[in-house]
Amino acid sequence: MEEKRLVELHREKINKQFNVGDIYIGKVKKLIPGLNALFVDVGSDKDAFLHYTDLSPYVRSVLKFTDLAVGNQVDSMLNNFQFEPETVKTGKVKDVFTGKQNVLVQILKEPISTKGPRLSCEITLAGRYLVLVPFTNGVGVSKKIASSEERKRLDRLIESIKPKNFGVVVRTAASGKSVQSLHEDLESLINKWKLIASNLKDAVAPAKILGEMKKTESILRDLLNDTFSRVIVNDLTIKQEVDAYIEIIAPEKKNIVQYYNSKLSLFDSNDVTRQIKSLFGKSVNTAGGAYLVIEHTEALHVIDVNSGHKVAAKGSQENTAIQVNMAACDEIARQLRLRDLGGIIIIDFIDVRMPDHKRQVFNYMRDLMKLDRAKNTVLPLSKFGLMQITRQRVRPEVNINTQETCPTCKGTGSIEASILITDEIQSTIAQIIGNHKKLKLYVHPYLDAYFKKGKFFKTPQWNWYWKYKKWIDVNPNSDFGITEYRLFDSNGEEIKL
Repeated sequence: MEEKRLVELHREKINKQFNVGDIYIGKVKKLIPGLNALFVDVGSDKDAFLHYTDLSPYVRSVLKFTDLAVGNQVDSMLNNFQFEPETVKTGKVKDVFTGKQNVLVQILKEPISTKGPRLSCEITLAGRYLVLVPFTNGVGVSKKIASSEERKRLDRLIESIKPKNFGVVVRTAASGKSVQSLHEDLESLINKWKLIASNLKDAVAPAKILGEMKKTESILRDLLNDTFSRVIVNDLTIKQEVDAYIEIIAPEKKNIVQYYNSKLSLFDSNDVTRQIKSLFGKSVNTAGGAYLVIEHTEALHVIDVNSGHKVAAKGSQENTAIQVNMAACDEIARQLRLRDLGGIIIIDFIDVRMPDHKRQVFNYMRDLMKLDRAKNTVLPLSKFGLMQITRQRVRPEVNINTQETCPTCKGTGSIEASILITDEIQSTIAQIIGNHKKLKLYVHPYLDAYFKKGKFFKTPQWNWYWKYKKWIDVNPNSDFGITEYRLFDSNGEEIKL
C-alpha cells in the first residue's frame, strides 16, 4: 500500500509447480528452426519455450556443465572448467543443439493461458544486493545508482571478492553498503550455486533443481528499504520466517515485524478488503467522478476512459478532458501494478486537440510508469487519442472475480414471473397439507408481507386456515430470492416434492 492506497497484490498458490526463477534440468523435445527456438520438457503439461535470444552466449558451457554435473565429474566452483566458445547473436538453434540433450534452464515466465513456461539458459541467482551469473567474469552496476564515485567503489569491491568464472551484477540496494554485507550476500549466492551442482548429481530430466524462495521472502528481498517502518503479519509461522529472513538481510530492521492478532481481519482493519472488492471489477472509478472500463482479450488489454455524469465541468471541454485524462493516468498506472497486467495495453483517452495537452498526458503517464518495477515502454498518444503501453509479463495476471451468479436466475438473466409464485405456493400446500398436522413456510420478506398483511381474518394465511382447518406458520427469510420458498413439517424437517 502507498499512502493507504492498494497498489500491489501478490498471491502464492500452495504446491505451485513453476515460479519465475526456478531452475530445472530439462530435456530438449523439438527444434523449431523456423522460429529459431526449441521446446523443452520440464514437466509442464505444455512444453516450455526456449528462444535463441534467451540461450545466453555461454550456452555451450551450460550444456557441458549440465552433463558433467549429472555424472558428478565437475567442481561446483568451476575450477579447471574449460569454457566452450561463445555463441553469436545471429546464430541458429540447430548450430547449438544436436539432439534431445539435457539442459539447465531457468523459468523466465510462468505458464500463462495456453502457453507453457518461457525459459532462459542464462542462469542468474538473485540476492539482496547482488546477482550471481555463472560462466562469465563481468561485473555490472545498476544504472539507478547515480553517484559515479559509488559505482566505482562497488565495481572495485566486487572485483576483489568475487570468485573466478562467476559474474556479478550489483543491485540498487547495494548503494552505501559495507564490504561485510556484500560479502555475506555473495557467499549465500555461491552456496546456492553449490546446491545446484549437488542436486544435479544423477538427476533425471525433467526435474526441479532449485526452487525460487517463498513469495514472502522474495517480496522483502526486492522491496524492503530504509523507508519501511512496519511489516505486519497475521500468521505466526510466516512471522518466524520473516523474522529470520530480515535478521539475515537487514538486522537493523528486525524490530519492525509485528504480529497481528485481532478478531477483525488484518485486511479489513487496513481497508484492503474493500479496495480489493472495488478495484478488480470490469469498471473502476477514478478521482473526480470519471471511470475506467478494463477489457481483456487474448492479444491485449484495452482500457477505455470515460468522463461519466459525475464529472464537474470546469472551464472548457478541453480543460475538462485533460483533467479527466490526468486522473485516469494515476488510476491506470495503479491498476497495471495491482492486476499485474502485461503484454500490450491500449488506452483510449478522452480526445484532446491541443498538442501540448497530448504531450502533457504522455509525459505524466511515462513518469508514473517509472515507479513500476516491471519493464515497460510508453508511446505518445496517436492521432486517434490512443496510447500504447507494453509491460513485461512474467506471471499470469491477478484476477479476482468480483461477480457471482445470481442465486435466483442462475445467470440466465430472467426469473419466473413473481406474480405466479403465490399460485405455486398455494398449489404445493394443497398437495401436502393432508399428510401433516402443522406446516412452516419460509419465504422472501415481500411474500411474507403479502401472505400476512391485510384486513384481519381475510389475509391469504387466514384463508388457508378456514379452508384446511390447519394453521400454516409463515416466516420471512431475507436470504431468499423473491421466487424461493421452503416448507417444513412439525419436526422441523424440510418437505421436498
